[in-house]
Amino acid sequence: MTPRAALSLGFAGLIPFVWGALTVLIPPLAGLGEAVLGARFVGAPVLIAYGTIILCFMGGVLWGFATRAEPDLQWRAYGTSVLPALWVFFAVGGTQAASLSALFVGFFAMLSLDLQFSQWKLVPPWWIGFRIVLTLVVMVCLGLGFLFGR
Repeated sequence: MTPRAALSLGFAGLIPFVWGALTVLIPPLAGLGEAVLGARFVGAPVLIAYGTIILCFMGGVLWGFATRAEPDLQWRAYGTSVLPALWVFFAVGGTQAASLSALFVGFFAMLSLDLQFSQWKLVPPWWIGFRIVLTLVVMVCLGLGFLFGR
């Protein structure tokens, strides 16, 4: 069972993604959000900025799980954990569409890294189910930003 703190904070972490998608889909909400928060906190800009932060953060989470690896697995585990940050560094930037699509691919790949860490038995038993749900929501939001972003 997923710990309550992880569940609460994980779902709270989806708020900027959902907000970004909603402000892409509902122009009056975007206008209100822009007036109150500023342009970088609505629509595609918030999806890109927050997605970049969270994808790098998730790599850091894997780094923490890599500390559980036996010596023969440590290089692979630590090396794998830095891939999300490298992906962001090389792939996110340029156009809005390119950044959103790179993040979409990055989160899909992140889930495969989570699965690898699960296979290596470095994550808690509840991790994969939790990550699948969170990743699906994130990918839907990024996809909406890509399809309907201005």
